Amino acid sequence: MKRKLTAAIGIAGMMVSIAACGGEGDGGSDKGADAKELTVWLTVDAQNNWPGLVKAADAAVKKKHPGLKINHEYYGWPDKNAKLDAVLATDKAPDVVEMGNTEMLGYMVKGAFAPLDQNGFDNADAWLDGLKASVTYEGKTYGVPYYAGGRVANWRKDVAASAGVKSTPKTYQDLTAALDKIQKKQGDKFSAWYQPTRDWYAAMSFVYDAGGAIASESGGQWKASLSSPQSLKGLKEFKNVVDSYMHGDKTKDESDRYIVYGQGKSAMIFAAAWEGATAEDPKNDKTGKLKGNLENFVMPGPSGKSMPVFLGGSDLAVPVKSDAQALAAEWINAFTGSSGQKGLMAKGNLPNNKTDLATLKNDPKTAVPATAAESSWFVPMAPGWGQVEKAQILQTMLQSIGTGKKSVEAAAKDADAAIDKVINTK
Repeated sequence: MKRKLTAAIGIAGMMVSIAACGGEGDGGSDKGADAKELTVWLTVDAQNNWPGLVKAADAAVKKKHPGLKINHEYYGWPDKNAKLDAVLATDKAPDVVEMGNTEMLGYMVKGAFAPLDQNGFDNADAWLDGLKASVTYEGKTYGVPYYAGGRVANWRKDVAASAGVKSTPKTYQDLTAALDKIQKKQGDKFSAWYQPTRDWYAAMSFVYDAGGAIASESGGQWKASLSSPQSLKGLKEFKNVVDSYMHGDKTKDESDRYIVYGQGKSAMIFAAAWEGATAEDPKNDKTGKLKGNLENFVMPGPSGKSMPVFLGGSDLAVPVKSDAQALAAEWINAFTGSSGQKGLMAKGNLPNNKTDLATLKNDPKTAVPATAAESSWFVPMAPGWGQVEKAQILQTMLQSIGTGKKSVEAAAKDADAAIDKVINTK
């Protein structure tokens, strides 16, 4: 209760003091151009998977500003926003903060971030549409796309071959037939498809593939639609996958999926493209067999088309209370610019811009994630979507479905009711 109260006070305090914080105008601020210290908040993804890119951005900015001290703090996705909400009520706000692109809207509405000059950032004229929309509010830019993350299927060629499967599936029927063979060959202690139950990004791909949606807008109001016939069809197929091929803990999310995959406990994942590459890293590959044995492919959907994937990603924003807004913008450009995008792509991420994405489709090593990204879905751009994510409504629904605590229909009905309570709230 105390943590929740602190977060609530943080937002309230932030709103009271916004008017005195500057950040007005059409472009970036010159505030803090001569600051001596910069605080950057990133998620553990950067700390664990591309720390070299962080160091390179630091070095580039420090070269221009000798003596500058740059502090880094890293947070897990589940607790980052609660800490941010609390600190925004104080005078110790970070200067740069990483946000999931679905999280931006709520903070932009509340006036938490300083407007930025889009023209001051590399490739801004070619930012991916979904990412550009996530940093734009009432005609102003309040963040910079960092990277995009689509979803691809990835499986072990050796395990598939041992079950008599020699090529990647082109249809959903091919996929399930192959997984049935693998599951029979490996036994029930093995997951032919390691699909964490609480992974709502994957589950909603099934929903959108079936013609459903999380919510829809009518007359300026949003209403949840997980109980629609189409959405239920998708949720039931997701449950079938979990029941048939997922023999791990059915209360887990996807945060350590690449670690489980690296332990050799599964034959396939449907995940962000970087997860397969990270699983085969020697520090994560406990089998010693994954290097050169993993293969990406475009996930086929039950509809007969490619599975629509969540084209999410991260943005970087500058809190309006930052005392170093100008330096913060410089650091963001150093980190998300052309050199940084090359580094992120090498780690299996999609770039923040269409120019680099086109080059990926021409490279056999990256053609799959780039192609998969062409069929995508995004969360409802509703004012209260942040509250839906914060309450983990979808995760709760999926865990209830996966563990059998509730029927698909009952879990979807409860989720719709919970979503409707907050989705139109600013």
